Amino acid sequence: MVTMTIVEPRTRVQREPRRQLQKRPAWISVDDGMTKRQCFILDVSPGGARIATDDAMDVGDNFELALVPDHPKREFCEVVWRRAKTYGVKFLRMRPSLPLEPAAGGSEDKDPEGDLN
Repeated sequence: MVTMTIVEPRTRVQREPRRQLQKRPAWISVDDGMTKRQCFILDVSPGGARIATDDAMDVGDNFELALVPDHPKREFCEVVWRRAKTYGVKFLRMRPSLPLEPAAGGSEDKDPEGDLN
């Protein structure tokens, strides 16, 4: 059996410049702002950030990130990796679409007269 190996230099992927922020406080906002939790930005680039939380928490796949509390400017984020209480997030240009929920009083298996037959 003959095996051929082609050796080519690996191409280096150019990463965006990162800025160290020394654990700057920020706020994760989910549920349209109903739930806010403090986190810390460890580093940030134009396309995303690395954040950490003091407590293990389920941040979901998408959330809003506020760099200033109670300020209307928010970054929409998508979690791209998780390691314990540290998360890598990508900044999204637009708010992610939310799954549609059934309308209140929808056509579930309810009898409009209240009878169960």
